[in-house]
Amino acid sequence: MDMFTLTILLIVIAVALLIVGILSQREGMASADVEERLERFGTHHSAAQQESDERDREESAIAGRVGKAVQNRDVGKSMATMLARADIKMTVGEFMLLRLGTTIGVGLLGFVLGRGFTEPLIGLLVGLGLGVIGWMGPHWWVSSVAKKRAKQFNDQLGDTIGLMANSLRAGYSLLQCMELASRETPEPMCIEFRRVVREMGLGISSQNAMQHMLDRVPSEDLDLLVTAINIQHEVGGNLAQILDVMGETIRERVRIKGEIAVLTSQGRISGYIITALPIGVAAMLFLLNPEYMSTLFAWPWICLPIAGIGFMVTGFIVMQKIVEIEV
Repeated sequence: MDMFTLTILLIVIAVALLIVGILSQREGMASADVEERLERFGTHHSAAQQESDERDREESAIAGRVGKAVQNRDVGKSMATMLARADIKMTVGEFMLLRLGTTIGVGLLGFVLGRGFTEPLIGLLVGLGLGVIGWMGPHWWVSSVAKKRAKQFNDQLGDTIGLMANSLRAGYSLLQCMELASRETPEPMCIEFRRVVREMGLGISSQNAMQHMLDRVPSEDLDLLVTAINIQHEVGGNLAQILDVMGETIRERVRIKGEIAVLTSQGRISGYIITALPIGVAAMLFLLNPEYMSTLFAWPWICLPIAGIGFMVTGFIVMQKIVEIEV
């Protein structure tokens, strides 16, 4: 078996691992039915055991071994937290296999492309660089999904707090208010409150259930809501009035953030365009005249594009920090 055939075979294996990861994400959505049955029939201990058994059956043998190897380490805990915040139905072992597959596939693809136009050493460097991108790509994707989900949650939190305040005035209990929010609010708000109601139905206290939601959705506004509910549970008080003031404050903050995003949109778009323009021009020239561009990837001239990419990344980060305004 020659090197090219082996490379193609490894790329196919990497693509297969990607497909397995995507399919496992879809299969994990079946756990919602399990959780619904646990809400109706299970106790706290038996529910946790049944849910754990269900997940173990869905995991593949390799993913299960990888997950057990890293579950008690910091990297495993951080990955589990990140996946929970992004609401991705995937275990830590499956996510590790996904990252490994993208690393191998993208790295070998970069090696083949780099070796076809330049020296083998340059092809190895290109493969290593793209392999690093393949390893970090799933992490960036999950982080992006988690940030988008947290932003949607924060945008809906003000209206949800207003709904809870009006429900308390109408005579609802706090648990009934949360159950109403789990039915009447859009995603991802309804998903998080549904989990809180389910945990409370399984015997977990409201303080712990709300703290679990705060762990899944890191938000200063949600932290303020959890703190207010905990204080009211300890010392009493008019929770509806507190939620009214809090909801108005959060809605005003969301409005100000929207205005700032509009005013700083030109700076953000300029950063993307300025960063992508030289890369696009270089790729176009590489496709039109590979021999002309290949001389740039020979030693010592290869130091120029490497330094250029470093400066572009630094400039992009600086431009994004300039237009990032905290409210």
